[in-house]
Amino acid sequence: MTIPSCQLDHLVITAPALADGIDYVEQRLGCRMQPGGKHPRLGTHNALLRIGEDCYLEVIAIDPDAAPVTRPRWFQLDQLQPGSPPRLTTWVLRTSDIVTTRQTAIASGLDPGLIENMQRGDLSWQITIPADGRLLLHGCMPSLIQWHTPQLPPARLPHSGLQLSQLELQHPAPQHLQNWLNSIGHPQFVTTTEHPQPALTAHFQTPTGTITL
Repeated sequence: MTIPSCQLDHLVITAPALADGIDYVEQRLGCRMQPGGKHPRLGTHNALLRIGEDCYLEVIAIDPDAAPVTRPRWFQLDQLQPGSPPRLTTWVLRTSDIVTTRQTAIASGLDPGLIENMQRGDLSWQITIPADGRLLLHGCMPSLIQWHTPQLPPARLPHSGLQLSQLELQHPAPQHLQNWLNSIGHPQFVTTTEHPQPALTAHFQTPTGTITL
């Protein structure tokens, strides 16, 4: 079996309102976010920030103007309480073969969810979404994405001056995650450690030093 090419695609920050998430990122990172778009099937909308040559940061929230949805939204957005703070919630792994990458995850004891087809404007992609919308391993287990467009989202965004240097995944039982990441070549920037409290921490290099979320 050919091992798919896998690498970090983007980080996900969830917020009860998109404006709250944008303000959080701009205040913490000192960069202006770019308009994203809407996801009518999930009733969400987002804003984006380039954080490297081929990766980006996404703020995502429930779209108050969207039509009602009959399914759980992704990234546990339905469980966010009004006024809860924005936070780095999870990450998304880009793969050249989402079917095979999903199969290797399941074989390692991790089920990233069903593969769904998505489209927004001229962007089209496949992504794994758990049926109940839950975060896997408290967000340490990524969603899988395979883009079907010649130009990835980061190439459409202006350079921000930020460069993701490390994403730390802390979990009390990271063995299955570590084994799976090793089996797909362990993506650049990502490290896993055992820790009593699950947490995601992103480090960015800037012209004036390191910033951490």
